Amino acid sequence: MTDRWRAGGRAGLLAALAALAWMVAGAPAWAAGAGIGPATVSLEALSSSELRARIAAGTTTVLLPIGGTEQNGPHMALGKHNRRAEWLAARIAEKLGRTVVAPVIAYVPEGDISPPSQHMRWTGTLSIPEAAFEAVIESAVRSLRQHGFRDVVLLPDHGGYLKSLERVAARLNKAFAGPTDTRVFALTAYYQVSQTDYVAALKAKGISEQAIGQHAGLADTSLMLAIDPALVRSDVMLAREPGSKDGVNGDPRQASAELGRLGTDLIIETSVAAIRARLQQRSPSAGAGATMGKDRTVPAHDMGKTQR
Repeated sequence: MTDRWRAGGRAGLLAALAALAWMVAGAPAWAAGAGIGPATVSLEALSSSELRARIAAGTTTVLLPIGGTEQNGPHMALGKHNRRAEWLAARIAEKLGRTVVAPVIAYVPEGDISPPSQHMRWTGTLSIPEAAFEAVIESAVRSLRQHGFRDVVLLPDHGGYLKSLERVAARLNKAFAGPTDTRVFALTAYYQVSQTDYVAALKAKGISEQAIGQHAGLADTSLMLAIDPALVRSDVMLAREPGSKDGVNGDPRQASAELGRLGTDLIIETSVAAIRARLQQRSPSAGAGATMGKDRTVPAHDMGKTQR
């Protein structure tokens, strides 16, 4: 056997072993050098052939994070939802295994454009009509299905479009009628836990509901400090006068990364558990339950103009 053939044989064996490791472990760390791409769960960081290899090796679950570009007061960046959804989706995918994360949907309904309403009253907010938003989500899901994904999970980082995501999931699950066809889930539990269990955890620390707030207050700001503190202007946050009419509901001055980690841990753990439960329940009646959450009810205070 020549050196050339020996080298070729070794390369083939290593590739086969790496692919086997990927299928067994479902972890991106095993992917490097196996034709499956770098150690990442990000779909857009992979080449087309690398993604195709992952799908063929069993990565058939994809998370579609939905954020939004909106004002978050003078102390926090406009991309809060987008960065938060991206970061949390990656952590969820890593824990699930055999899962990738699609690019964040950053354009969502945020109120009327002219005359402006809701968050559109502040500079930098970007809004699209509800019908256009639903069309984008539906087309993205259909694209993912075309490439071989069999479970598509919609992650809503904002409360204002939960009903839209539920409608899209219901329509697509009706269209994808086969027992082995793609299923679409609107993971409402991802959002709900930030409005319920996380708020309860903060109150248990002695923090008032007024400080926790409904938008860009202590809860919202703490989450961002835990995820990407560069998006928080701490000097502005600390100097802010309570009651300022600046798009903030709550008092962020006592926000901290430590408090934020209470929320990120809850969101990740709750989401992973809900997704795993649904992945274990694949059945011909997939279209009957398009929503992943114990109860899609959102606190009344978060259904108006100040949704997080």
